[in-house]
Amino acid sequence: MKPANCVARSAAAAVIALSLGGLAQTAAAAEKPMEPCYGIAKAGKNDCATGKNACAGTSKVDRDSNAFILLPKGICEKIAGGSLKAGG
Repeated sequence: MKPANCVARSAAAAVIALSLGGLAQTAAAAEKPMEPCYGIAKAGKNDCATGKNACAGTSKVDRDSNAFILLPKGICEKIAGGSLKAGG
């Protein structure tokens, strides 16, 4: 086998392996129930619309009590400043 073919096949195998690994992580994440956690998002890192913003990634300040990020259920209560309710 030519070295160029070996490299191409190795690269293709790596891409396939990485793709399958990503699918496994996505499936595992989909199985965990998620909940919004308000008051912990950095500016511009909120997951969805807020009372002041129309879409994700548009919060203007860190830790906006009306902006949330989605976290696995049960994690928010463990984070200082995290709340399950907006403005809370």
